[in-house]
Amino acid sequence: MNVLIACEESQTITIEMRKLGHQAFSCDLQEPSGGHPEWHVKGDVLDILHSPAAFLTMDGMKYEGITWDLIIAHPPCTYLSSVANRMHSKKSRTIRQINARTVDRLEAMKFFLGFAYVNCPKICIENPVGIMNTVYRKPDQIIHPYYFGDPNLKRTCLWLYGLPPLDYSSTIIERPQPIRIGGNGKNVYFTEHCGGSDRARVRSRTFLGIARAMARQWAGEANV
Repeated sequence: MNVLIACEESQTITIEMRKLGHQAFSCDLQEPSGGHPEWHVKGDVLDILHSPAAFLTMDGMKYEGITWDLIIAHPPCTYLSSVANRMHSKKSRTIRQINARTVDRLEAMKFFLGFAYVNCPKICIENPVGIMNTVYRKPDQIIHPYYFGDPNLKRTCLWLYGLPPLDYSSTIIERPQPIRIGGNGKNVYFTEHCGGSDRARVRSRTFLGIARAMARQWAGEANV
């Protein structure tokens, strides 16, 4: 299978797909942290989204006439998540700031929907709970990392096209406990606790258990 993992710099899913023998590529504006530039397209994913695709990987290898069999997309959630909704409506923001965020939100929604209507038989769009749950449609599945053996809590929505929901009946573990109680009295878990300059990268990275489930259940072993 030809597999495109859109907006993925970690290459977590790409690596799991490659282990099964598939021709998988990650694409992101950033260089990959997964250690495989030969599988990474650095640039705007919209330029290679539609088949037949032509592109260069970071090692200079040229690919042409690629038809995508499976696309897994992680569009940025900066302006789409529930947190973004709260930021959008903060009373401390000026009308100009709110208008600017509205423009950014509309662009983010357009980018998200670009994956929903691409001509590909199998598509997954991943995002946290947010505005797309209401302005677009409800997701087909909501999962957490601990469903797939990773002891973390992070509610993740999946919009699926031509794909079944992920099965976690044999991998789910006990719901993780919070790291601490926040100042607002709410539980704080790992993905909310992490900070520093890499916070966004850590929070956006796909957990290994989920990546393996996607690769094994949606692609399986490649026919050699």
